[in-house]
Amino acid sequence: MMTRPVQSIQRRVLVWTMGALVVGASLLVGSAYWTLTHEMGEVFEDNLKQVALAVANHHGTYGMARSPSLAEQLPRVYEEYGKFEFATAAWTRSGTLLHASDPSATLPFRSRSGLSVVSIGREKWHLYTIVLDDGIVQAAQRDSEREALARETTTKLILPALLMLALLAILLTLALRRGLSPLALAASEVTTRSVEALHPIALSAHPPELHLLIGAINDLMARLGSALSLQRLFLADAAHELRTPITALRLQLQLLERASDEAQREAALLQLRAGIDRAQHLVEQLLQLSRLAPETPALRREPVDLAELARATVGRFSARADDRKIDLGAVTEGSPTVHADVQQLAILLNNLVDNALRHTPAGGRIDVAAQVENGRPILSVTDSGPGISAAERERVFDRFYRGSNVSADGHATHGSGLGLAIARAVAERHGADITLDEAPGGTGLRVSVRFPAR
Repeated sequence: MMTRPVQSIQRRVLVWTMGALVVGASLLVGSAYWTLTHEMGEVFEDNLKQVALAVANHHGTYGMARSPSLAEQLPRVYEEYGKFEFATAAWTRSGTLLHASDPSATLPFRSRSGLSVVSIGREKWHLYTIVLDDGIVQAAQRDSEREALARETTTKLILPALLMLALLAILLTLALRRGLSPLALAASEVTTRSVEALHPIALSAHPPELHLLIGAINDLMARLGSALSLQRLFLADAAHELRTPITALRLQLQLLERASDEAQREAALLQLRAGIDRAQHLVEQLLQLSRLAPETPALRREPVDLAELARATVGRFSARADDRKIDLGAVTEGSPTVHADVQQLAILLNNLVDNALRHTPAGGRIDVAAQVENGRPILSVTDSGPGISAAERERVFDRFYRGSNVSADGHATHGSGLGLAIARAVAERHGADITLDEAPGGTGLRVSVRFPAR
């Protein structure tokens, strides 16, 4: 079944917003048109009344002589219609007043045609003058009447404008909600995801503007799923690996309980102590590995002198090396310095030296070196043990992988399979490369950690 392409959010918002604006603008224009038409009708009707009053008061206009009773009629007319809004006056060319429609409004004489604003008493008037061949005619309107008309019209437009604004706000809210609904849909789809359901969100079901965000969420869920998978695998492996030393400890304890003489008891105690040491070492390495996960806090970087770190590590392991008659020493050249987390580098070097001690036979040699090669600081641990075959050099970095676990003297070693995994995790967090090579002379193993050039 073909699916219809999802419409762009930008287009959806634009269409719905423009639709809301068109509806609101149409209602506003229609309301304004009705209000202004109604108001203008009243204005024009009032203007007709005013003109009629002015004509009625015109002396001798159109051959109509002033009636003796007209002066008596005007007060009643004034009472019905109010004062004149318009006033007219007729002058001779020489400036003699022939007629004034409103005796209370003394219009000033003007000898040039055109509009002007004059003050009569305390009021402003808008005056229009026409110069004819045989006289001058003037018409004036009170400025207060214009202001009153403007105020009245504005007042009557306020309520419709507020109603239209409220309606427009509602329409825009609905339009934006409708236009941005894909965001709510995407958020709902992300919310439904759980640890058990981290499959990616289909991009085709969402607008193009969300593809970048959804792609980032899919990538995050993929990395989260990978991290959870690694965590489950790590917990399963850790539980399996811890079962072995705990079982061994239980057997050694039973041997101790069944010991019939002091010699057997001493041998059982020795084995029990060794088993406890191995279990403690495994637990410590598991804790170290858990602290090197990608989600752990950022590194606390500071200048670290690799030569000093190498000498300090050799000092910590010197007693153990002497017990096994292994020549453990530090080889340093200058003071190679890196900007790194000193505690994590100590963990890295401790694990490399511990591995070397476990696999180097008595009378062997281990060199811990710190130097600079081609501008890159390097830490390396070289031993005279059996080494690691080229086929296994990549696999030995896997957690709990032990390889053959046989030392040069033919005895099985008791490593946890975590030392090199921890070393690589520390190296990767520092942007360093870790490699395994044959030791010079073809016997033994050299583990090198190359840091980026400063």
